Amino acid sequence: MEATFTHIENDRAVMVDISKKDIIVRKAIASGEIVLNDATIEKIRTGTVEKGNVFSTARVASILAVKKTPELIPMCHQIPITKVDVDFSIHENIVRATVEVRSVGKTGVEMEALTGVSVALLTVWDMVKSAEKDETGNYPATGIENIKVLEKVKMNQN
Repeated sequence: MEATFTHIENDRAVMVDISKKDIIVRKAIASGEIVLNDATIEKIRTGTVEKGNVFSTARVASILAVKKTPELIPMCHQIPITKVDVDFSIHENIVRATVEVRSVGKTGVEMEALTGVSVALLTVWDMVKSAEKDETGNYPATGIENIKVLEKVKMNQN
């Protein structure tokens, strides 16, 4: 079976017509990680990052990004976001962001969840970049990785 691209018709990019799809509750959960130096992880853990509360700032940025996804990704539909939950966990040399997005609508929310994770991790990087820079001003140990959809479901409205 050959894959088909739903956003291309006659070699033109198009927005998929979802007008005939049912309105249902949809949920997507995505996650990703940022690799950081041990000293930076400790600053986050102890709340001593110079720019302020890393997770509070990244959480707000993530929620804003979820709501603006159709402005960033051209073929995404504007959908009613009914819930955004952003969680962070600290591990040995990484911070993991997990974002759950829900909507009641005609199309999924996985792009919104992925956008939320991406912006959360970028915001963490921005908040701690002064601690991550080496003597040349570069980031040899810092990296964002493993951004993926963990779950995408359609749910009954009950």
